[in-house]
Amino acid sequence: MSKIKANEIEKHDASEITINSDTHVKAGQKLVVDTIEEKTANAGIQLSSSLGLVSKTTTEMNAMSGMAAGDIIYNETKGTIYVYNGTSWNAMSGSTFPFTVESLVIAGGGSGGADDNSVGAGGGAGGLRNSYASENTGGGASGETPLSLMEGTNYTVTIGAGGAARVVSDEASGNDGSSSVFHTISTVGGGGGAAYASSGAAVQGRTGGSGGGSAGWNYTNDATTAGGTGTSGQGYAGGSYTGGGGGRAGGGGGGAAAVGANADTSTPGAGGAGLSSSITGSAVTRGGGGGGTGDGSTGAGGAGGGGQGTMSGGTAGTANTGGGGGGTGGSSSTSSGAGGSGVVILRYANTLTVSVGAGLTASTATDGSSKVTTFTAGTGTVSFS
Repeated sequence: MSKIKANEIEKHDASEITINSDTHVKAGQKLVVDTIEEKTANAGIQLSSSLGLVSKTTTEMNAMSGMAAGDIIYNETKGTIYVYNGTSWNAMSGSTFPFTVESLVIAGGGSGGADDNSVGAGGGAGGLRNSYASENTGGGASGETPLSLMEGTNYTVTIGAGGAARVVSDEASGNDGSSSVFHTISTVGGGGGAAYASSGAAVQGRTGGSGGGSAGWNYTNDATTAGGTGTSGQGYAGGSYTGGGGGRAGGGGGGAAAVGANADTSTPGAGGAGLSSSITGSAVTRGGGGGGTGDGSTGAGGAGGGGQGTMSGGTAGTANTGGGGGGTGGSSSTSSGAGGSGVVILRYANTLTVSVGAGLTASTATDGSSKVTTFTAGTGTVSFS
């Protein structure tokens, strides 16, 4: 069939349409059109065997001229219809195209145990889930699949707090950390490190994203007690208490990349190592377990924000790493180390703009063709446009 141009169609009256002065279609008759070409080179309606609007990229749309109010195009970059209002192009809806967001989500770390018999185990690191590039996620698992999101939709972000410190007079295991969340990705807070119990039995570390270390007093010949378990795909177990001989000690908290070290006789365990990620553009290690204490000895914190276990008071896990806190076993006035707070880091195309809701603390930087937004505190929603 031949093409009929839109500017050659003229409504003659209520009963007849005249096309180019020589073709007439009367009321009740059927007009079959193979193609109606657009009215101008810039905008209009283009019909073919399947109905479709003029398709332009955002760059092409912004370079157009000669438009009139009411002109319509399909923006193939955004995947939605745009209407010209006489001054500017305006989208009729949010983008219909999904986009990909890579993420690193880390929960708050557990605090170390506190006891006045020199035995306080290290807290476990907060659970770590990673979908950036080909990096592993916590617990030695392969990286997760990045999320597919839509523009104009609100997504929840929550930054988990670290477990609060324990005072030696509490003679208690450390507190667990809190979960961090991004949309459907939720992480488990680190498990608290154990403290020796006056009942004379070894105490197992608490379970968590990474588990807390176990603790015991070898004077009573305690049997081996396994560290608190970690969560699959998020972190490792805490160090065990292995018993035997004289002395007393606490194991290291588990880390995102390694099990906490065992406590053996009077030697405390070091915290398990954290996991390195380059999601921000630079390699940074996060998610280290806290170190234990043992009969006056010091347990090192795991690389990646784990706190050190000392008799004079355990050190806290580093903020925004999910590091576990160090244990303590000194005088009644000393405290274990608190767990480090968690973090949520998002990486996405730099053509997108992020909107951060009230209640969240965040910063955005550009790395090559990507933007990276780091959330360090609070809870709220985030959206993209």
